[in-house]
Amino acid sequence: MSDWNFADVWEAIAQLQPDLPAMVRGDVTHTWREFDDRSSRLGAVLLGAGLERQSAVACYLHNSIEYMETLFACFKASLVPVNTNYRYVADELRYLWTDAGAVAVVFHGTFVDRIEEIRAELPGITCWLWVDDDSGPCPSWASPYEQALSDATPQGPVERSGDDLFMLYTGGTTGHPKGVMWRQDDLFAVLNRTAQVRYPEQGGLDDVAAVLPPLDAPRGRVLPAAPLMHGTAAFSAFGMLGAGGAVVLCPGTRFDVVELLDTVARHRVTDLSIVGDAFARPMLEALDAEPGRWDVSTVRVILSSGVMWSAPIKEGLIGHMPEVLCVDTLGSSEAVGLARSISSSKRTASTAGFKLGPDAQVIREDGTAVEPGSGEVGLVAIAGRGPIGYHGDPAKTARTFRQIGGRRWITPGDNATVDADGTIHLLGRGSSCINTGGEKVFPEEVEEALKLDPSVFDAVVVGVPHPRFGEMVVAVVEPSGEDRPAEGALLESLGGRLAAYKVPRHIIMVPSLGRGPNGKIDQRRWRSEAAALVAGL
Repeated sequence: MSDWNFADVWEAIAQLQPDLPAMVRGDVTHTWREFDDRSSRLGAVLLGAGLERQSAVACYLHNSIEYMETLFACFKASLVPVNTNYRYVADELRYLWTDAGAVAVVFHGTFVDRIEEIRAELPGITCWLWVDDDSGPCPSWASPYEQALSDATPQGPVERSGDDLFMLYTGGTTGHPKGVMWRQDDLFAVLNRTAQVRYPEQGGLDDVAAVLPPLDAPRGRVLPAAPLMHGTAAFSAFGMLGAGGAVVLCPGTRFDVVELLDTVARHRVTDLSIVGDAFARPMLEALDAEPGRWDVSTVRVILSSGVMWSAPIKEGLIGHMPEVLCVDTLGSSEAVGLARSISSSKRTASTAGFKLGPDAQVIREDGTAVEPGSGEVGLVAIAGRGPIGYHGDPAKTARTFRQIGGRRWITPGDNATVDADGTIHLLGRGSSCINTGGEKVFPEEVEEALKLDPSVFDAVVVGVPHPRFGEMVVAVVEPSGEDRPAEGALLESLGGRLAAYKVPRHIIMVPSLGRGPNGKIDQRRWRSEAAALVAGL
């Protein structure tokens, strides 16, 4: 059986090509030697702080070189990196870090105030590393990241294996995030299926030199435009590093299409990782508005996952980059490689139409395959290697990771039909989860937050179509009295309880939501009515 560990592979690459670039952000470039050395020092800092094998380290960072160093350091030191959504408010952070059992947090200075709200309630976190972002001084309870690295001696060999975990938190059906637990060997194998450089499945470190391009051959450069805290961006970075390439990051902390295209042109980016129309539409609009301003001729692949990427937008981008492949993938934190759609100047673009990946099928609840061309709706599922399950949630693990016919199937919840030619058409999640710009919003959580306001008797939260973000969050509210609640005050109250992307873009007041005797509500009706009302605004 294979025993791949990302740290072993990246260390081997650093030995083979120490002077080639590994990390690029703005004016800063770190070679593979520097990436390896700094990550080794950080690993030593974490172990020196008393962390034990497979202790959890929260990455509370914007896209940055420090984010990638923290991942590498954790892999080196046999620690478990835990992604942290930097949009979370204090209550959400408390839940996440408590659930993960975090012992250390590496954080950007801009988050100091939010941490201050809950730090006293998290005695289990004994190591706080502050990354300077010009937002203010390092607090007394934290250690400056750069100083800690400067004072440290690079970490020596640590016992590690393919069983070491990579934890990726994603939304759960209860509204709370769930930690998807990947063995590194399994994740390496799954990402290796579609990697630019393929490693032998049963190979070892002696194979690294054989699979890398010659030293004088060009390497790829990937720009993860989405946050590294999400699987799409992190996995694209992992894939490029495994090929001996470089990870290029935008210098800002918010999506800025001009900055993105400037970075692509300046650093000769070959691969872009985005999140559907939320990123692709502004890119196309900018390229259309100022043709010739940016040299995007080096881009060969644009990869998207997590939200709708419409055919006209793909076609428009291909018009500016005739050599590009638009790779639209269907996957999740739990299931990588469910299906994909590839568009190019020679291949027709499509929206929500995919070809199933290896070992993937559309199945019925009983596990039998949906007949192509039948029009029957089934669940997209994939067999084979995948995560161990959800951290601390055996019930959800059993629902998502099913034993059917002697095989383990992963069913994240995506519904689809299958055409006679095998093309699947994605219909969305069976649950009411709202996907806005790649972020998951669970209606129940927002509804409960709304109902904490005394002016709200009842509420239903739905997703309605949005041209850029796929869906936007809309609340339909039944007031508790005759007076209409002030929308501004209601939204302001939510701001202290929910991350900004969860706060409804519109609130619609109605006399009654019409719940049935069983307490259920007709969500389809309100989704339709909300979409019509919002369109008329």
